[in-house]
Amino acid sequence: MADNVNKRNIPIKLGDFSVIDTEFSSIRERFDSEMKKMEEEMARFRSDLMNREPNFFETSTTSNAATSMKLPQSQSGSDICSPLIQDDGDGKVLKLRFDVSQYAPEEIVVKTVDNKLLVHAEHVEKSDTKSVYREYNREFMLPKGCLPENIKSSLSKDGVLTVDAPIQPEALLGGETMVPIAHN
Repeated sequence: MADNVNKRNIPIKLGDFSVIDTEFSSIRERFDSEMKKMEEEMARFRSDLMNREPNFFETSTTSNAATSMKLPQSQSGSDICSPLIQDDGDGKVLKLRFDVSQYAPEEIVVKTVDNKLLVHAEHVEKSDTKSVYREYNREFMLPKGCLPENIKSSLSKDGVLTVDAPIQPEALLGGETMVPIAHN
């Protein structure tokens, strides 16, 4: 009975294509399509944001490619309207938060130079088998009325650096000042 079983060899055709290549191509096309949709959505969001507050965000380039944000300089501290500036009983306070959870407290520096707040963190780890280097730079233009000696910063246990800069309407800025970091 086993002899009566029909056997059929199926020929194998060799080609220059790969299943992985065709699958990857399909995945890549879907990914590209989704990325294009996301880029369009981000462009719409950016346009809406810039139209809502046209003079609020301005970018500047620096030699270390730090992220910059300028607050309006033409207004006094008492009439600035910004989500970063909050009422704090006695007056207004610029409140900034930074995720520096990948850095040890001693690797983080907060300072002011003239009318800019600089946050810098640098991590270097070397062993025989690997090297790790991470750097974090943020630069903010301070609004008129932020006195460097009044700026306070604190670092939470989960690595969130909070900088509070009280705004005084008639203060002048200048020079460089180190800002101590309180550890919570």
